[in-house]
Amino acid sequence: MVYHSSFVEEEGITKACGCPLLPLKSHIKGPAPVSEQGIFISKIIFESSKQKFIFMFVCFIYADKTDIVDEAITFFRANVFFTNFPIKSPADKLLIYLTFYINVALKRLEGCRTLAVGTKAIINLGLEEVSVPGETGFPFPGLFSLPSSQEEADLFRNYLKQVREETSGRLLSVAYRANGTPNKWWLAFAKRKFINVVLL
Repeated sequence: MVYHSSFVEEEGITKACGCPLLPLKSHIKGPAPVSEQGIFISKIIFESSKQKFIFMFVCFIYADKTDIVDEAITFFRANVFFTNFPIKSPADKLLIYLTFYINVALKRLEGCRTLAVGTKAIINLGLEEVSVPGETGFPFPGLFSLPSSQEEADLFRNYLKQVREETSGRLLSVAYRANGTPNKWWLAFAKRKFINVVLL
């Protein structure tokens, strides 16, 4: 059974390309509304020639307060086995996108034997261009509506960048153990192919 998003309430939620821009428990700058739930007490800082990246690890979150990133990570190891995903709410579209992104990220972590090496691999993934519907490289043509303007395209692109970066930080905290070694119960899923979409 596919696990669906619980974020079915759409009132007051901005949309772009038919996707709700759901709140995030995040310190990362972007268009997502900020959810105040969660405590971030650990971070990894990596500097490249282009910019500085700071990944904050979620060390504690209230069990009854989750965001879409929590759902994507929690449901990933079940949902990744499915070859189709019926849509029950617009939030499911974002859940599908994040499940695919986690799949891609885990593939990039293959062979990364330490947290430091894995962090660099994820940062390099974050430097790649983020496509929106209608552009080459967007993995789900037809799932999201095409942007009606450049403003909508930019809004959706910036939201996807933000939610991808937030997902990356939290994924690292489960893909690697506290001592920096790989968690095989996560990295083994790099070999899966979510809904038969070719990995980037």
